[in-house]
Amino acid sequence: MKNLVYTLLSMLLVFACSGPSQEKASEEDASPPVGEVEYSTDSTNMKGYIAFNQNDDSKRPGILVVHEWWGHNDYARERADMLAEMGYVAFAVDMYGDGKTAEHPDDAGKFTQEVVSNLDEAKARFESALNTLKNHPNVDPEKIGAIGYCFGGTIALNMANAGFDLDAVAAFHAGLQLPIAPEPGTVKAKVLVANGADDPFIPAQSVEDFKAVMDAAGVDYKYIAYPGAVHSFTSKRADEIGAKFDMPLAYQAEADSASWAEMKALFDSTF
Repeated sequence: MKNLVYTLLSMLLVFACSGPSQEKASEEDASPPVGEVEYSTDSTNMKGYIAFNQNDDSKRPGILVVHEWWGHNDYARERADMLAEMGYVAFAVDMYGDGKTAEHPDDAGKFTQEVVSNLDEAKARFESALNTLKNHPNVDPEKIGAIGYCFGGTIALNMANAGFDLDAVAAFHAGLQLPIAPEPGTVKAKVLVANGADDPFIPAQSVEDFKAVMDAAGVDYKYIAYPGAVHSFTSKRADEIGAKFDMPLAYQAEADSASWAEMKALFDSTF
């Protein structure tokens, strides 16, 4: 089982992540108004989640939140809530379709493979989410960002490389072996990558290769490797899930807080 999981992680661009959480990671009682929304491509129905402050009718930046490899679960929604509390309209997207989630790494790997094996459909799903967010009545369509975790971080990086209309992208513990390479002038977004320095799924060579490609394309990016942090360092359930499936995952509060602060700084400077 362990070898199968590691093989999937290697083949699927290091898309493993913290766990199939169906519980809010935040313990705060107050949260902004939220709601589910359905959207689609020509071939896939998707179920997303909008978070925003309905008491503020001004136009504001919109942020896409791309889920980990477990699918559109409550962890992605919690992060959307946190962004809404900061004044953004946040849209937790559904890259798998029908809002499906995985409870086991085998299923998560299958769902991930379905996405990465058809990049045209992946782009279509992302574009549909992007258009849904841009058309929200409280969103300034000229100010759009995206964040993602693990699988979601890699998706966000690839979509930026593909030239989607994004102003800022923040990827947390994301795989760096990107099937869509950036070309000079195609990446519109400022890019932040926040990874663990001790993440066994992010070999040193992949970091060097990533930086070389980004430099060659002239991308405005920042790469941070947090000492002592391993995979899924932003999730409080990482230790539990790591033990359950014998995977090297662990939460690190310092890296979680610091990487979120870096994302805030990126958005503040961009928007």
